[in-house]
Amino acid sequence: MAVALALGRRGLGRVWPNPAVGCTIVQAGNIVGRGWTQPGGRPHAETEALDRAGDKLKGSTVYVSLEPCSHLGKTPPCVDKLIEAGISRCVVAVEDPDPRVSGRGVTRLREAGIDVEVGVMGDLAREINEGFFSRVTRGRPLVTLKIATTLDGCIATGKGESRWITGPKARLRAHVMRAEHDAILIGIGTAKADDPMLTCRLPGMAEMSPVRVVLDSNLRLPLTHELAATARDHPTWIMADYAVKGEHRVALEDCGIEIFEVERGVDGHLSVDGILKRLAGRGVTRLMVEGGRTVASTFLRARLVDRIAWFRAPTMLGGEGIKVTTPLGIAALTDAIRLRHMSREALNEDVLDMFSFVA
Repeated sequence: MAVALALGRRGLGRVWPNPAVGCTIVQAGNIVGRGWTQPGGRPHAETEALDRAGDKLKGSTVYVSLEPCSHLGKTPPCVDKLIEAGISRCVVAVEDPDPRVSGRGVTRLREAGIDVEVGVMGDLAREINEGFFSRVTRGRPLVTLKIATTLDGCIATGKGESRWITGPKARLRAHVMRAEHDAILIGIGTAKADDPMLTCRLPGMAEMSPVRVVLDSNLRLPLTHELAATARDHPTWIMADYAVKGEHRVALEDCGIEIFEVERGVDGHLSVDGILKRLAGRGVTRLMVEGGRTVASTFLRARLVDRIAWFRAPTMLGGEGIKVTTPLGIAALTDAIRLRHMSREALNEDVLDMFSFVA
């Protein structure tokens, strides 16, 4: 199962709206077939593993990181292929929350006389596909807020100098994170000030770049900026106010940018809940928020962040520095945003801490 889970991770950021699933087939103590969900969500992991195993299937055991599908979609049900292959046992890490499956795959296998065990390494399987689970059960993607600060929580000097807070190894690690997410989101302020590409610029990984999302309520993105100029090469979406029309909107769309209309919240900003629902409606399961402090604070105030990836450099800028958030409306300790530490990774002198939110 550990091998199946590691294989499944390969699909993160590339298989949405499907889950990232891994599968291994064992015969007489040897792995005879391996598979993982392919880009775009198909073929599924089980199909890949069965094809690689060839005729070494009779009486074998299949380990799969998510319950095999039992419904007819763009591909035939995986349970049918497993039954036809003549396997004797299937070990499933976790059941699929999709109501079209949700236990039906396990039932079908058992009805066919196959021994089924569920729950092996289930916690890790849920963590890997937490984005898929979130889209199915909550109607929104998993949201990871990525920030890079000094040790005292600054993202820039008082004059706005921010390149670079962290070192080269930390920046490379951030590009790996981009490749593991379906979409990356920034605000129009960051888009105009930094003119970023928001692609994965690691050797051989350019095709793993996420969809680029810009919060631009009034459609102020210049046509000369990279996000507009390269929109036909890298999918680019803008979240805007319903009321914004006109020639500039048409020009942005002519560049290949897709514009989504979203209502505003009570704070005057585009509704974070509305943004996430629009993204989930397009199949996005994992979203990385990489904007400036205004966007970060908007998501934090809405309590719609699931994880924080906090890169910290061993430097300090003091009270003159620009802090990582704007006011969050927290007046008492009981209202504080509480986090649970998940992991720590040393990146030369910098550190990456991963946090989840305590409900």
